[in-house]
Amino acid sequence: MATLLVTGGAGFIGSNLVQHALDHTSDRLVIVDKLTYAGSLANLEGPLKDPRVTFVHADIADRGAMARVFDEHQPDASVNLAAETHVDRSIDGPQPFIDTNIVGTFVLLETARQYASRGRPAFRFLHVSTDEVYGTLGPDGQFNEETPYAPNSPYAASKASADHLVRAYFHTYGLPTIITNCSNNYGAFQYPEKLIPLMILNAVEGRPLPIYGDGGNIRDWLHVDDHCEGILLALHKGRPGEKYNIGGGNERTNLQIVDRVCDLVDRMKPSAAGSPSRRALKTFVPDRPGHDRRYAIDATKIRRDLGWSPRHTFEDGLESTVRWYLEHREWCEVVQAGRYDRERLGLG
Repeated sequence: MATLLVTGGAGFIGSNLVQHALDHTSDRLVIVDKLTYAGSLANLEGPLKDPRVTFVHADIADRGAMARVFDEHQPDASVNLAAETHVDRSIDGPQPFIDTNIVGTFVLLETARQYASRGRPAFRFLHVSTDEVYGTLGPDGQFNEETPYAPNSPYAASKASADHLVRAYFHTYGLPTIITNCSNNYGAFQYPEKLIPLMILNAVEGRPLPIYGDGGNIRDWLHVDDHCEGILLALHKGRPGEKYNIGGGNERTNLQIVDRVCDLVDRMKPSAAGSPSRRALKTFVPDRPGHDRRYAIDATKIRRDLGWSPRHTFEDGLESTVRWYLEHREWCEVVQAGRYDRERLGLG
C-alpha cells in the first residue's frame, strides 16, 4: 500500500482527486491544506471517514511543517494542488499568490529534494498547473507542451514561476518531477466565485448574471473527474522531467456557458408561470483587466503517450454539475458564509 501526499487536498480539484484516488487505488492518502476561503473540510466530509485518509492542517510555505509531514508519513509520491487560483483575486491582491504559488512550491520542492536524497529514489513529485501560463491565443491554434510561456495576470505569472522551479529541480537536482497543465475545470465542490457555479447559484436566486466584456472570451472546459484521472495517470506512468497538457476539447464562449446554464436551471428549477427565462438575468459588466481572449489545449501528448481520454461529454458533465449545485445548496451556504457574497472581484 503506497502513501500519496496531496497538498491542497481540501480545495476543488484536490478534494475530487482524493475521492478519485480512494475509489481507484489502494493508496493511503495524506492531505495537507491551509484551509483558506477556498479550501474546506466540508469538501472532504466523505473521505475523512475513510481509515486510509489523514488530514494535516498546514501551510505548504511552512518549512518546518512540511518537513514534519514528510518525515512522519514517508510518502511515495506527492501531488501539489495547493494554490491560489482565482484571477480576479490576484488582480485585487497578488501577495497571497506569490506566497503560496511560488514560495510554497519552492518549500515543497526543497523538502521533497532533501527527503528523496535520503534513500527514496522511487519518489515522484507531480505539480498541477494551468493553461493560463501560456497567455492568450488568437482565433486559431492550441497550446501544446512546447508553447512559450506568456502569462498575463498575477495568478498566471505565479503559476508560471512555480512551473519553472519544478522543471529546474528536475534538471538541476534530478528530483523526479512531472508537470501537468490543465484547461478550465468544472464539477462538484468548485468554490462559487468561478464562472459555472456563480452562474448556477445566481440564476436560481434570480440575481444578475455578470458577464465580462462582450462574453466572447473562449475557454476549453474539462470535467474535474477526467482531470483527476489524467493526474493519477501522469503520476504513475508519466516520465519524470516531462509535462503533459490535459484538456477537454470543449471550447465555449463565456456567453455560451451562461446561456446553457440558464436553460438547465430553467428546466430543473422552473420559475413561476409566466416568468422569463433566466437568460433575462444576463448583465454585461466592464471586462477584467488583462483578460485573455482564448485558451485551447492540445492534449495529443497525454492521449498518445499515456492513453488518457476524457470520459465526460460537455453536455452531460454540465448537466450533472448544475444538478449537483441545485441539490447541495447547504454546502454552498457553508463554504461562502462570512467570506463571499458573490460580489464582483478583480477591479484592481
